[in-house]
Amino acid sequence: MPKIEQLSRRTPKVSVDELLAGLHPSPRFGEVSFASYRPDPAQPSQAAAVKALQHFAAAVDRPKPKGLKKLFGGAKPESRAGIYLDGGFGVGKTHLLASLWHAVDGPKAFGTFVEYTNLVGALSFRKTVEALSSYRLVCIDEFELDDPGDTVLMSRLMRELADAGVKLAATSNTLPGSLGDGRFAAVDFQREIQVLADQFDVIRVDGEDYRHRGLPAAPEPLSNHDLKRRLHDFDGKVVAADEFSDLVNHLEGVHPSRYRQFLDGVDAVAWHNVHTISEQAVALRFVVLADRLYDKDVPIIASGVPFDQLFTPEMMSGGYMKKYFRAVSRLTALAREGQAGEAAA
Repeated sequence: MPKIEQLSRRTPKVSVDELLAGLHPSPRFGEVSFASYRPDPAQPSQAAAVKALQHFAAAVDRPKPKGLKKLFGGAKPESRAGIYLDGGFGVGKTHLLASLWHAVDGPKAFGTFVEYTNLVGALSFRKTVEALSSYRLVCIDEFELDDPGDTVLMSRLMRELADAGVKLAATSNTLPGSLGDGRFAAVDFQREIQVLADQFDVIRVDGEDYRHRGLPAAPEPLSNHDLKRRLHDFDGKVVAADEFSDLVNHLEGVHPSRYRQFLDGVDAVAWHNVHTISEQAVALRFVVLADRLYDKDVPIIASGVPFDQLFTPEMMSGGYMKKYFRAVSRLTALAREGQAGEAAA
């Protein structure tokens, strides 16, 4: 029998040290390396990106010049403060960024754009700067420009970290299947963060979205009767089974910076009566939960509406559409894993 718990009853308490300790690649990218990245021979920019990141990693690990070497320039020229991977959705940018993190000695941090903004919300801006200024490398995955306030916040954080000598690496966030209109482009990054633009090397990573190469359609939602029956497929595991409305309401009282710990020990989730989320603030919180579930590769079984109806049509075509498309893609992959036994790509 599975052990049934409820996320809607969890209220994790997380210390500052625990929050910082959580800034590392997810289990999905826990052991990746430059060697395990397979560049597409038809896309030479992928192999070029590997070489650029290896060079950047060496620069991060290179001791800073001291004494006469610093005075007379005996050391090799310093690389730029940051490196930015620009490219389509699903071309391996997170794999490359995690490989960079693994290749560099610590202290170092790896998190998504949202995780860093949530960290600032949990600690305050000044305490976040103080905590990260001693790091050698800070990696920011899925840099987003859809919220002007968060963009200004992150640009200020990155500027202060760069001034403190921290090396920075970032990837873009891009719509599934979109390599043209609507894509987060390097010119947007440079326009929005003008102070930092000349400190970053922009590396283009071209390629086909591997997550959308002939994948089967998402499974149909289960009936509530079948959902209860399928719980037995997780014999000996911990399943968080919740009424969807209870979970959505509960998330309002759990800071998104704690969502990693919120899911500790959970092997699968079961959601009863999934419904369309109509409030923007609620939807954005749920996007963060979807990201953390995907990071931990937690399979999902669910009844109610299919995940492509989780957000309203207005949300799927509005200013935060990139977040919602990503969430639907990831939740669908986890549902295929939970309901059809297919590994989430």
